[in-house]
Amino acid sequence: MFVEVKELKKDYGIGENVVHVLKGLNFQLEKGEICTVLGPSGAGKSTLLNLIGGIDTLTSGEIRINGKKIELDDKDGLLEYRRDHLGFVFQFYNLIPDLTVKENIEVCGFLGKKSLDIQKLLKDLGLKEHQNKYPRQLSGGQQQRTSIGRALIKAPTLLLCDEPTGALDYDTSKEILELLEGVNREYNTTILIVTHNEAISRMSDRIIHLKDGRITKNEVNPSKTAAKDLAW
Repeated sequence: MFVEVKELKKDYGIGENVVHVLKGLNFQLEKGEICTVLGPSGAGKSTLLNLIGGIDTLTSGEIRINGKKIELDDKDGLLEYRRDHLGFVFQFYNLIPDLTVKENIEVCGFLGKKSLDIQKLLKDLGLKEHQNKYPRQLSGGQQQRTSIGRALIKAPTLLLCDEPTGALDYDTSKEILELLEGVNREYNTTILIVTHNEAISRMSDRIIHLKDGRITKNEVNPSKTAAKDLAW
């Protein structure tokens, strides 16, 4: 298995004020799977993503990527994990305003051991003609495409997406989902998407339902729907 989450727990606070956010999660993802995590606000979706992304520290349990345990308190190991395996796409794009599209993407390429061809990536993202524009000159969809390019440039094996269409209109959301589908197909990138939008789960290989910090359902999707055919 490429991603293994075992008895994952996360608490905030201490003593009588402790809040149990994640309560012993267990699941696995194979290489190249698209997985959607669904659940209401407060279910623990973003906390789970932050733990896998090395942004937060776990209380107990373990996370393994490609067989290697991720030590979230090991700064050097965490740096290597983020550099060699991880790409992160946020709901809000977090682009550097004084850099062009190309520069926003390239800057993350310098962080990794290897990087994809920038011109091919720009073409695949539909950004080639916009590569010299600044974020303020882009639409929301173009900014999100730039954000995805920034995550992809260092050829991550795992792409984490936190509500990647949450700030976009319907048509642009469909374009971004088609783009993620293409990334998965082109690069065999394992993709984990956290969202409130249940329609997105229909394009996924696996669907995980979270409620009150527990997995209530973990199912393989027997019949995937192409992103272009999704409707909500």
